[in-house]
Amino acid sequence: MSITVKDVEHVASLARLELSEREKEQFTEQLNAILKYAEQLNALDTEGVEPTSHAMPLINVMREDAVRASLPIEKVLLNAPDEEEGQIKVPAVLE
Repeated sequence: MSITVKDVEHVASLARLELSEREKEQFTEQLNAILKYAEQLNALDTEGVEPTSHAMPLINVMREDAVRASLPIEKVLLNAPDEEEGQIKVPAVLE
């Protein structure tokens, strides 16, 4: 399988990119080099290798959920830029 200049132009069009002729040629060469390198993987003996979704086993490192008291509102409001009636006041973002 190889990439043509027409393929590069099609993808550039989908991505709304304007490429010069030199860039089209350059991307065609680079993408073909990537494909050629990837074809080398077909030469590897993968018999007996179990398919994986990750190279390393994933372990959940998050702590267990535990109910605990939150900060008192007075402490929270100390960090707020502005406060009104016990709530953080922010600038309006809608017109």
